[in-house]
Amino acid sequence: MGSAKIVTDATFVSDVLQSDKPVLVDFWAEWCGPCRKVSPVLEEIAGEMADQVTIVKVNIDENPETTRAYRVMSVPTLTIFKGGQPVQSVAGAKPKGELVRLIEQAL
Repeated sequence: MGSAKIVTDATFVSDVLQSDKPVLVDFWAEWCGPCRKVSPVLEEIAGEMADQVTIVKVNIDENPETTRAYRVMSVPTLTIFKGGQPVQSVAGAKPKGELVRLIEQAL
């Protein structure tokens, strides 16, 4: 069973950019209501699609370098990285079906 991994400024390169499979990054914040809403959905997807995609969480307040580098302006922002590059991004809490489609399009 997969679950979302916590990633920091210090581990972003190794955990996301150097990953051998696509990575969905959840840029979130503790104070963000929609972030809390989407979190259990991402945990479900992490478990169901663990062999295809890695799901990680970046707290924007604790990791300002990564947040700035990818110009995250609102949370949650969900960005899929493939081969070290961001390939798709969506802002706001989305239903599970939409998130799964987003991931499948990037695979």
